Amino acid sequence: MRNGGIEAAIDDYLERLDTERGLSRHTIDAYRSDLRQFTTMCHRLGIERLDGIERRTVRRFLSQLTTLHYSRRSVARKASAVRAFLEDAARRGEIPANPASGVPQPKRPGTLPKSIPASTLERFLDDLDGSDPVDLRDRALLEVLYGTGMRVSELAAMTVRDVVDVQFITVHGKGSKERAVPIGAHARRATAAYVRDGRPALVGSSSGDALWVGVRGGPLDSRGIRRIVRNRFGTFPHALRHSYATHLLEGGADLRSVQDLLGHSELATTQIYTAVTREHLRKTYERSHPRA
Repeated sequence: MRNGGIEAAIDDYLERLDTERGLSRHTIDAYRSDLRQFTTMCHRLGIERLDGIERRTVRRFLSQLTTLHYSRRSVARKASAVRAFLEDAARRGEIPANPASGVPQPKRPGTLPKSIPASTLERFLDDLDGSDPVDLRDRALLEVLYGTGMRVSELAAMTVRDVVDVQFITVHGKGSKERAVPIGAHARRATAAYVRDGRPALVGSSSGDALWVGVRGGPLDSRGIRRIVRNRFGTFPHALRHSYATHLLEGGADLRSVQDLLGHSELATTQIYTAVTREHLRKTYERSHPRA
């Protein structure tokens, strides 16, 4: 069993998350920030090595976060990062057991995802009827985003061949997992028009085979996509992903199918949308039933 410094163990752990699990850079950076915060507290307690971390160390960390007025969501995320790191260390024999295993996991707040009414989204999309290259790009991008429920990083990674004569898009999700997502008729028409009439006017020497191209000729990254969604719809891309899931469930889709379409590894992650659809049913009942 190897017991070493906490920082070295964290560096090794983060490298494995990158090389073995293929997590995104954003996710790894979030893990790094949370674990460094935990390490700082350990050093203040005189703990320099993994085998010095005890259950009360983890408890004290969570108590400190609460004292510093971190939100429940942030405390739960940081606790999850520490628990996963220590579990990995125990599994690899670097410590005899996970000292966080007996510490109650803080509950994440059950806030409901905010979705945009389907009629509002349809009106916004139909209003994007311009024929210049940027209008064609933005219409196609937003149709695909809402029509597939992709994450921004997944959308940014698309290439031209992903949308040529296809009815399903192969999405490369978190942890290098692939899933097939159907692309609807509206999105197919919009992307065909963009690839034919819009993209050729935008491409530059650095665009490669990237599907989404910026006005300077380079591939659009996640930040550029967020900017387009904000400028066109006044919201964030994740709102379209929430809307996609909510509208599917309101239309009768089962939870397991929505889980697969969203690329959630755990059904519990998708179940937050059941509260959204219950609220929809309640409003429908109150609007429709004579004795409501």
